[in-house]
Amino acid sequence: MSTKAGGRRLGAVLIASAVLASGCAIDPDQLPGVYRNDATGGEIVLESDGTFSATDVRTDGSSGPHDFSGRWEFLDRQESSDCIYLSIDDGGLGRTSGVQLYASGQEEVYFRHDPDGPPTSVLTRVAAP
Repeated sequence: MSTKAGGRRLGAVLIASAVLASGCAIDPDQLPGVYRNDATGGEIVLESDGTFSATDVRTDGSSGPHDFSGRWEFLDRQESSDCIYLSIDDGGLGRTSGVQLYASGQEEVYFRHDPDGPPTSVLTRVAAP
């Protein structure tokens, strides 16, 4: 085997490994739990029955903390980032009917107001329901 062919094969293996590693490492069945931001006191509880409640949570950088509740579902998107879609009950965030919450593995969730910017608010798992 030539060095060139070996290098290509190694490159293909590394690319395949990276694609597999970056794939969905999130198990939706493991998402239910209590997530909290200790600095702000914000908390989200994802229940195993598909409901959620949020207390003192900032979903974007400009508005104050809010309390809201509703239903959640994990969206496994092939073309973009997977997310947890929070369908908000009437009046929870004014005219907003839903927001996207992202998961970083099984231990951290976060809001990202600007898709190109850093997370707006990060909450870390503290307990399972």
